[in-house]
Amino acid sequence: MSLQKLDIYYVRNIQKSTIEPSAKINLITGENGSGKSSLLEAIFILGRARSFRAKNIKQVIQFKQTELIVSGQSKQQSGHTCHLGIQFNNKGCEIRVNKESSHKSDLAYALPVLLIHPKSYLLIDGGPQLRREFLDWGVFNDEGDFLVSWRKFKKTLQQRNSLLKSKKVNQINVWNTELVQYGTIVSQFRKQYLIKLEPVFLEIIQYFLDFKNIELKYLAGWDESDSFIIALENDLEKDLRYGFTHSGPHRGDVSVLIDGRLAKNFVSRGQLKLLMLSLKLAQVKLMNMENNNSVCVLIDDLTAELDDMNKAKLLQFLSELDCQVFISTTELANFGDLSKLESYKVFHVEHGDICLVN
Repeated sequence: MSLQKLDIYYVRNIQKSTIEPSAKINLITGENGSGKSSLLEAIFILGRARSFRAKNIKQVIQFKQTELIVSGQSKQQSGHTCHLGIQFNNKGCEIRVNKESSHKSDLAYALPVLLIHPKSYLLIDGGPQLRREFLDWGVFNDEGDFLVSWRKFKKTLQQRNSLLKSKKVNQINVWNTELVQYGTIVSQFRKQYLIKLEPVFLEIIQYFLDFKNIELKYLAGWDESDSFIIALENDLEKDLRYGFTHSGPHRGDVSVLIDGRLAKNFVSRGQLKLLMLSLKLAQVKLMNMENNNSVCVLIDDLTAELDDMNKAKLLQFLSELDCQVFISTTELANFGDLSKLESYKVFHVEHGDICLVN
């Protein structure tokens, strides 16, 4: 998969722009505030139907405009061209895939987008929700049946929490049965995915860091020395007191351990970023290995926080991956030596205008 053409209308300071990116590496330069991140944001919106910079999509629509539109043509692994489009306005969101009304999941399958930005180190150093989202994005693209089970689990969880808040314990066993059924499936999919991801991650981390005895540990969200149903029964009094379910995949997590210790507790900030990079790049490589489904990788100004050696390593690694990459920085010189890159394009952004440089 790669974007062959991208059209952007009214995304922040980008009023109207069309680009035909390289199928491999795309380097985006421009001063701060010029619109570099807005370009990446537009691609992210096209793949995820949401922004990574604002919770409310209205904040992304250009001032004095009533809508934003992002459309594109992506070449699929089959060789066919897929036409994608998304429109946000006061009436809501309209998604089209090959000119037919579609859902967010259809966009996500047609244009898998992975984002790396300066705060992505929180994947390891931050709260568990970020790691669950990271894990579930990988499972979503790896296992077609995951989405249905995940949605049923979330719906059942909402129903159970509603009962807990209203203290209607006489119906709780019915929802416990469904919660265990779908929660177990979700947790099993996550475990299976992590088993496949770990060796790919370990190979990549050795490319960036000389760490030994690294492992990824999945935490199900309950003490697995007992079954999920036992955990729910043991937690019932606490769940009723607080009005929500304490145990389950919605409390799951992934730990990065080095010599049996949590990596975030003793590695440097620079090492933390490289660990995060390796995790995300492992997802991309695994997708290519498992499904031959290339990912569109967006890297927002990360090179500013890497030393020259690791910048060179990152660019070389990305150039060898079978994926399309968009990476931004203020000046072209920040990318270092580009002579070893076989195929790339450079775009310069100024006041929302995007121009091809080479």
